[in-house]
Amino acid sequence: MGYDLLIRGGQVVDPANGRQGLLDVAVAQGVIAAVGPALRPEAAGEIVDAQGQIVTPGLVDLHTHCYWGATYWGIEADPVAARTGVTTWLDAGSAGAYTFPSFRRYVVDANRARVLALLNLAAIGLVGRTYELSNLEHCDVGLAAATVEAHRDIIVGIKARIDRETVQGAGLEPLRRARQLADRVALPLMVHIGTAPPVLAEIATLLRAGDILTHCCTGQANSLVGGDGAIHPVARQLREAGVILDVGHGGGSFSFAVAAAMLEAGMLPDVISSDIHQFSVLGPLYDLPTTLAKFLALGMTLPEVIARATVRPAAAMRRPDLGHLSVGAAADIAVFRVEERNDTLYDTALQLRPGRVRLVNTATYIGGRRLPRLPERDPALWVPAPSRLQQETQVHAG
Repeated sequence: MGYDLLIRGGQVVDPANGRQGLLDVAVAQGVIAAVGPALRPEAAGEIVDAQGQIVTPGLVDLHTHCYWGATYWGIEADPVAARTGVTTWLDAGSAGAYTFPSFRRYVVDANRARVLALLNLAAIGLVGRTYELSNLEHCDVGLAAATVEAHRDIIVGIKARIDRETVQGAGLEPLRRARQLADRVALPLMVHIGTAPPVLAEIATLLRAGDILTHCCTGQANSLVGGDGAIHPVARQLREAGVILDVGHGGGSFSFAVAAAMLEAGMLPDVISSDIHQFSVLGPLYDLPTTLAKFLALGMTLPEVIARATVRPAAAMRRPDLGHLSVGAAADIAVFRVEERNDTLYDTALQLRPGRVRLVNTATYIGGRRLPRLPERDPALWVPAPSRLQQETQVHAG
């Protein structure tokens, strides 16, 4: 059998299949053709030497914002995908019913990286910074349900940001409507937490098994960890109920102290995602591989963090075809150089923690084709220049 591409000699880390070892990965006609030791190089049209590097399934980022040019938050997917190994982006509610057709045309169809979506309950989506759920006229469940039915091939869930600014005087009513919508279309609901009210205990009553609580390591008012370092009882209730705990690092939603307390209590996040957007891409998030490095610094193992950025987010969005290197699967592959070094990593309050390794992406393949490195857009006019301390963190970003 002939191969279009053979990635040789890398340390394959494929948690979905329980694989970790020196293996070759072969691609034919856009899918994984074989994974094994010493595959025949003469059968390959292109050979890539991955010795000394790790080879993983393409990363699946469960929380992103990539509706560039039409929203306050959005960046472009492909330029970042090419340097990070992220081959599947789940845009977390950037588009609502009013803006979803253009999201499909100018984002989903325009990027080579796979872009899936959570539909925002608010028909206006994230055109502005916040407040999208404060006007209940934007929260039209029937219109949102019709939008899901028109785009079911790419809409895999519903999104609602539930915090003090977003809902304003509407309280829990937007979340009740989001619950109604998710049940009506039989898709999971992702809920963003941060400032209160509403408070975490109120939010939790409307979450079900398979739903996603994002920003699970936030240090803000609705933190899953109390000021004494103890896990909030509601956090354990959510885990027991089957709610998926997602990191969603972002620009203000990741605390090393909270994450460390959760890991100490055995409550590892189910998914590690970036919440990459116009602000967080400038630091201290930077990208998903940097977020994975933060959890390695907290003591998680390489297979644990790779699982939470591949097969686990794929399962959360009910896409079992993604996040693994099984024969016959789409040839979405990431290659990383693992750099061991003395490092400094920062959370969103710019609290630092020493790091030990970085994952530096050297190649990203989508359907067996390498994604070329592309220039990234300049920050939008409303994005302020990074502070001096943020500029200092960029020295350590790698």
